[in-house]
Amino acid sequence: MSRSPRSSLRDNSLSIVFGLLLLASVAGQAVVGLAGYNEDARVAGLAEIGMLRYLTSSAFAVDVTENWQSEYLQFTLFILLTIWLVQRGSSESKPPDQAGPGSDAEERVGAAVEPASPAAARAGGPVTRLYSMSLTLLMATIFGLSWAAQAVTGRVASNQERLRDLLDPLPMGEYLLHPDFWSRTFQNWQSEMLAVGSMVIFAVFLRQRGSPESKEVGAPHDETPG
Repeated sequence: MSRSPRSSLRDNSLSIVFGLLLLASVAGQAVVGLAGYNEDARVAGLAEIGMLRYLTSSAFAVDVTENWQSEYLQFTLFILLTIWLVQRGSSESKPPDQAGPGSDAEERVGAAVEPASPAAARAGGPVTRLYSMSLTLLMATIFGLSWAAQAVTGRVASNQERLRDLLDPLPMGEYLLHPDFWSRTFQNWQSEMLAVGSMVIFAVFLRQRGSPESKEVGAPHDETPG
């Protein structure tokens, strides 16, 4: 049975809205980032640049990639740690007695696989084992690539500032040990860990009616959704 366009939009509305919010956020960052870049250029007595040049600059790229890598690190760690670690009463956690990777029956693979299961789940063997880790592998890969991109673009942006200050540029090896690189890294990591940790704890005691990220309004604090 085919779905109407309206039904398809409704069924995918969460990802569509977040995609639009992402584009709006990147556009906003580009506008204010360009204004800040040109203000610094005027102070330094340098020429201002246009939007296209700014969007292809290391200054814009490093700001984007340093945020992306920390977000994907957050999700990689959260997906992995919630396999074994629990928080009683939190909607972000499995029940304490369900810690671990789960049985084939619980994961609907092996003898418990279903006709409608994804082809990779029905294949068995190495294919299914790889598929069973595919979400974490993808998140970790994106984290690694975006962190590498941050290192490359951050070095270029840092060296541009050093040249303006009549300092020698840093080779990649030295930049990876430089405070600029680790300052950018740690200031994003700490915010992600704070956000996730707060959500885990707050979800024990606070509610949002209708949200799957929250327990039912009347659920006891120590009840962990199964």
